[in-house]
Amino acid sequence: MADSTKPLSDDERRELEELRAEKARKEQERKARRDRAELERLKAERKRAMAETERDRRARELGERNARLMEPDEDLNMPKGQKVVLVSLAILVVAIILVTVLGH
Repeated sequence: MADSTKPLSDDERRELEELRAEKARKEQERKARRDRAELERLKAERKRAMAETERDRRARELGERNARLMEPDEDLNMPKGQKVVLVSLAILVVAIILVTVLGH
């Protein structure tokens, strides 16, 4: 067992310095890995947030466009969406009547 009150020899001091340097290097590497992991996590989080914002924007635009199609304009004219539905139904009714009448 070494005497703990005796000063370190040159070899012991050199070994101590080498061990401290190795410990500092390992700690620096661990910190760099943690920083890289945090950077990747933050990038992914930002990417998800941007995608969510873009998705919300597109949904809002689609809702506004659909609302414009189905709401009357300032002069209370029939909305385009209703016109399309009514014309489609009229064509379907005419087609059914023609098939029924001409089919016999």
